[in-house]
Amino acid sequence: MKKLILCMLLLVGFSAAWAQNTDTRLYELRIYHTNDGRMNALIQRFTNHTTKLFEKHGMTNEGYWLDMADSNKLLYIVSFPNLAARDSAWKAFIADPEWKKVAADSEKDGKILKGIESIYLNKTDFSTNIKHRKKRAVKKHPYVFELRTYYCLPDRLPALETRFRNHTMRLFEKHGMVNIAYWKTVEKDGQQPRLVYILAHPSEAAGKAAFDAFRQDPAWIKVRDDSEKDGKIVDKIESVYMKPLAFSKIK
Repeated sequence: MKKLILCMLLLVGFSAAWAQNTDTRLYELRIYHTNDGRMNALIQRFTNHTTKLFEKHGMTNEGYWLDMADSNKLLYIVSFPNLAARDSAWKAFIADPEWKKVAADSEKDGKILKGIESIYLNKTDFSTNIKHRKKRAVKKHPYVFELRTYYCLPDRLPALETRFRNHTMRLFEKHGMVNIAYWKTVEKDGQQPRLVYILAHPSEAAGKAAFDAFRQDPAWIKVRDDSEKDGKIVDKIESVYMKPLAFSKIK
């Protein structure tokens, strides 16, 4: 009986620890496309006003970056307890008189944005602890970041997740890449999610060199071939190199 009670207590303790370590927040990746010559105005608006107003309305600022290949693209990630909280926070933010004044004042010389993309994300169960990575990144040299998006062939996402969980992340670290965080997109109508993740590199050149070494690594080649015995997994990969803005928590 004592052994049974002890086992039950251990199980409860494990479940509580697992719940604490599981990130159930909703993340939102937002991509802003500015009109020509208006990026500086957008950055100043975020620096002086927007990020503070986000926090005021319950949004958590995670990271802010500029696309290194597109001077008119700013990307950022904010997080919320859940979708309902996300919708409520944005509604309150947009209706805030302080935001309305900031928006009007910042666009006296012309409209800033010509387009916004929004992508909902959920952390994967194998994602690294983003808070730990923030501390680690700040202590080291300045990083550039790489946002990678994987589009899987039908029904092959579970195989990709298994490969990352058991092998790929460790091999990335072996070749000098820093795992920041991993998400799956929240898709409508039951479509297969995409895998979205962020790596950090000392530079863009270093990141590309690290991937060249990774792809040639016999350990990776074996993992890839073993995982694709039932068919190819990934249909398409998109990569965006980004530099962090001064006020980004991740940099």
